[in-house]
Amino acid sequence: MRRSPLHVALLALTPLMAAAPAAAQQPAAQPPAAPTGPITLLQAITLGRSQGVNAAIAQLNVGTANARVGQRRADLLPAISGSAAFTRQTVNLEEFGFPGITGVTDPFSVYRLQLRASQTIFDASLIGRLRAARDTAVAAGLDAQAAGEIAGATAGLAYLRTLSAIETVRAREADSTIAATLLDQARQLVGAGVSPAIDQTRSEVSFGAVRTQLEVARNGADRSRLDLLRALDLPSGTRLELADSLGPGALNLPLDPDSAAGFAREHRAELAAERARTQSARRSLGAIRAEYLPSLGLSGQYQQSGQQTSTLAGSYNVQLQLTVPILDGFRRQNRVKEQSLRLQIQQIRERDLVNQVETEARQSVLDLASARQQVAIAGDRLRLAEQELAQAQQRFQAGVAGTVETTNAQSSVIAARDALIQARVNFGTARVSAYRALGVIDQMH
Repeated sequence: MRRSPLHVALLALTPLMAAAPAAAQQPAAQPPAAPTGPITLLQAITLGRSQGVNAAIAQLNVGTANARVGQRRADLLPAISGSAAFTRQTVNLEEFGFPGITGVTDPFSVYRLQLRASQTIFDASLIGRLRAARDTAVAAGLDAQAAGEIAGATAGLAYLRTLSAIETVRAREADSTIAATLLDQARQLVGAGVSPAIDQTRSEVSFGAVRTQLEVARNGADRSRLDLLRALDLPSGTRLELADSLGPGALNLPLDPDSAAGFAREHRAELAAERARTQSARRSLGAIRAEYLPSLGLSGQYQQSGQQTSTLAGSYNVQLQLTVPILDGFRRQNRVKEQSLRLQIQQIRERDLVNQVETEARQSVLDLASARQQVAIAGDRLRLAEQELAQAQQRFQAGVAGTVETTNAQSSVIAARDALIQARVNFGTARVSAYRALGVIDQMH
């Protein structure tokens, strides 16, 4: 059987069209890998940005938005389709009304191969919708960046809480050592008849209280590790070793509230995303208004048909079409009103977000300055509390004071250590929050 050129072209296109859906399939997402070796605060933030659940979902939303851009672009690209048909039919000649021609024909076969193509030459509305879709994709990308920053900050705060819990365990272990030393001293003095038995009892009570606090601190550290693994989207059985301590970190931020507010306006991804959404809404309004303009398109069809595949004859038509919208029941006018209101709503949201970003930036640098002062004050408090405990121990050993003084002094040391740990955590939290509020958490070091 002789095949026509159109028949050969249709056969060649068939496997390509069949393979297109398979090529569009994406591989399944792999579970996040656990880090090896000790991790730092910056590494925890980086892992949170890349492996956090919300951040991963936001990245997939970016792919969705880019696919919508491709859909809008397709409206401006050529459209080609082909078809093949076989028809077995009869024709009632009388329905054509030709004089002297009557009856129904014998059954006959018709083979038909068609290739159709169309191309939009100019349509301002479609161009506007494509630009609006691009702005929406830009906003989605910025949303993903913001989601990553939030996930990174969440992981960083969980890291700091875990460090705080570990530091608390170390502090309670040191307190237990001191309590054990005081208990041994009390037993020796009571055995020597220098101190009353109640001093030994008080020391035993104090030692038991510190041991209880140590167990509570260990449980808190274990729970904090689980929270950190959850923030990093890692299996709950993963072993993590933390490398950082709660010492002060270097800052590379504008610390003046006015400078911080201006800096945040330029660097916050959420604000950039909101601006892109406003631009998308503005372009969508322009696309609706552009529907009043004429559009120009080109289409054509080539067909081969006949009663035998070996005798197919070709025919074609080409059409240049100018479409001028006149009236659609005032639907476009109402769509313009609706989109104008949507644009106003989006502009209000953008303005409100600007105020929110500036407020968060100002608050973050104020919290940072306050946290730095708290660390200094807490350090002085611990130094004085340790000095008080040393003096109380000397008085107790000399037999001029009882365990009441040493117990009170030890309680002061415990409280001062807890205050210093909390102050350091507050400073670390304020540091992470400040980098996040100013939109540069990826530059944190």
